[in-house]
Amino acid sequence: MPRRPDNLETLHLSLELLKRIPRQRKIDSRELQIQLKEAGYDRDMRTIQRQLESLCQHFDIERDDTSRPYGYRWKEAAVGLSLPGLTEQESLLMLLAEQNLRNQLPVSLMKAMQGFFDQAKRNLSLGQTSASAKLAREWISKVRFVSTTLPMIPPKINPEVFEQVSQAIYNNRWLDISYVNAQTKRTKAKVMPLGLAQQGVRMFMPCRFDGYDDTRNLALHRIQNAKCSTLSFQRPADFDLQTYDDNGRFAFGHGDKIAIHLWVNADLAFLLDESPLSADQMMMPAIGEKGGSEVKATITDSALLVWWLRSQGDNAKVLAPQELADSL
Repeated sequence: MPRRPDNLETLHLSLELLKRIPRQRKIDSRELQIQLKEAGYDRDMRTIQRQLESLCQHFDIERDDTSRPYGYRWKEAAVGLSLPGLTEQESLLMLLAEQNLRNQLPVSLMKAMQGFFDQAKRNLSLGQTSASAKLAREWISKVRFVSTTLPMIPPKINPEVFEQVSQAIYNNRWLDISYVNAQTKRTKAKVMPLGLAQQGVRMFMPCRFDGYDDTRNLALHRIQNAKCSTLSFQRPADFDLQTYDDNGRFAFGHGDKIAIHLWVNADLAFLLDESPLSADQMMMPAIGEKGGSEVKATITDSALLVWWLRSQGDNAKVLAPQELADSL
């Protein structure tokens, strides 16, 4: 297979670098080299540095040479790199993805996509007067992700910790952490990070501590420090995040299923008919002067189930099992 011309290689490298140079912060050549390698462009450091120097001469890119490695970013008034072909609808999708997937995507991927996010914002900026751009801008104010519980302010997660955690999860690498639990006990450990889960305003990382086979959930905001190791691990064959969630492990349970028998009033029965507790839920009219309905379902036994039943107050009563009724 013939080798591509050097000038085409240089053009591809230049475009990839331009897409990854941010506006609001500086990025150094080491970080750019990592992002390029993840995108399939494995280049030595000297090549990247030489290309960055050339880009600074021909584009509105500033170089901070007060310390090494040098930092690069677009100048404040620079137009930046135009990304053709991004329609108003695609721009809208990009902005919604940035807003709602920020904590679900690897930090390296979010950084690699920053150029597209910036272009999407420019496409939908107030300066764009086309009818489609106006409708796309309005759509953002027409949709909302709402909480089913009392709204709370999310706990603060250290950005550096989140970057190290996402890097370790993405690359299947061990993670060295310093952690403070709910009882303020501090622990330093090496863990095998297995995923991320957003539960309401909190984010949890299921992981396995070095030397142990059980999976535990660590609240990300309680991790004080984190360092992604260079040591890789083989993901456990017996772990699946979907199954882990289905077993109620994020609901503070242990995966045990129980058959519950409830009495519910008419209002709650209407809601449970629309949104059943389980696939095998059965509902029948209750006999007696109180009316309402009786509900039977197989559900994961967890603290979340107990909290939900308590929140229903007089709207629901546990008929079986007795152990569950006694816990309320």
